[in-house]
Amino acid sequence: MTDTRIYVAGHRGMVGSAIVRVLQRQGHSRLITRSHSELDLTDQAAVRHFFAAERPAQVYLAAARVGGIHANNTYPAEFIYQNLMIEANIIHQAWLAGVRRLLFLGSSCIYPKHAAQPMSEEALLTGTLEPTNEAYAIAKIAGIKLCESYNRQYGTDYRSVMPTNLYGPGDHYDLQNSHVIPAMIRKLHLAKLATGHDWAAIEQDEARHGPIPADLRHHLYATCGSDTEACLPLWGTGTPMREFLYVDDMAEASVHVMSLDKSAYDAHTRPMLSHINVGSGEDLSIRQLAETVAKVVGYAGRVEFDSSQPDGTPRKLLDVSRLHGLGCRAQVGLEEGLRRAYADFLQR
Repeated sequence: MTDTRIYVAGHRGMVGSAIVRVLQRQGHSRLITRSHSELDLTDQAAVRHFFAAERPAQVYLAAARVGGIHANNTYPAEFIYQNLMIEANIIHQAWLAGVRRLLFLGSSCIYPKHAAQPMSEEALLTGTLEPTNEAYAIAKIAGIKLCESYNRQYGTDYRSVMPTNLYGPGDHYDLQNSHVIPAMIRKLHLAKLATGHDWAAIEQDEARHGPIPADLRHHLYATCGSDTEACLPLWGTGTPMREFLYVDDMAEASVHVMSLDKSAYDAHTRPMLSHINVGSGEDLSIRQLAETVAKVVGYAGRVEFDSSQPDGTPRKLLDVSRLHGLGCRAQVGLEEGLRRAYADFLQR
């Protein structure tokens, strides 16, 4: 057992809860957590009092306002404001409280929309961002630069990891705000229920996971539930390429990077100063993803793509050579990870 006092900000989220699981498996017994009702991370005074009282030795900054294309495009002000406030408050108050080591969790959306693939750490700030999530990306870039700036001016050891698209236990399935994999899991699960005319289970799903949009409800009842071949529409063209990482692999990488000797970490980040990509190193099309999710869920009908809806960035694949050089690789394959995620969805 280790008695290092570690604060995990965002411990109830998908990433934060996975980090807690990894730390607990490693024998860390003095983990510090706070729910949003206990500590509003956008409240500067509250965060200052928390750090002054708790004095953690390490901080994992996994707290964030997150969402998919629809949420990012609809609520840009909330995404940029809340994320800027959270990271600024935690990083600054951590420094004031004497925290020497901190890990900031960013996002692969920090890279330009048309960055060369796979995207290396050096691609940061070399081009225009994807408009649909620009506000969130700018907030995450600011977090990286906060860590770099405190390291340069105060000699702290604040590190950053940039994960690719994550999925797994603890994900959110609200169809208005969720990311692509949880949205697909829920939609294809609902389509399977409609194909079997299990309307009671559909109503139970809505009570558990949130409203079903009117257009999707129409398709479930009028198309999937008809006597003809079931057909479910999904957003976009299906052609964008995306990389996905099971969240426990992300957590393992985060703890691995945090535990590195400073000289080893610096050797793999200079002159970038602070951030390392974390991903699987493999991508696939959204259409291929939909086919794999349908297989895992057990939906046997057709999937069609609605090209009137946005695709987002054409391709997002991270260059993870630096992470591999540090001795860390993803362990959970996509289909196995999707089976675990679907099992978690059914349990919740």
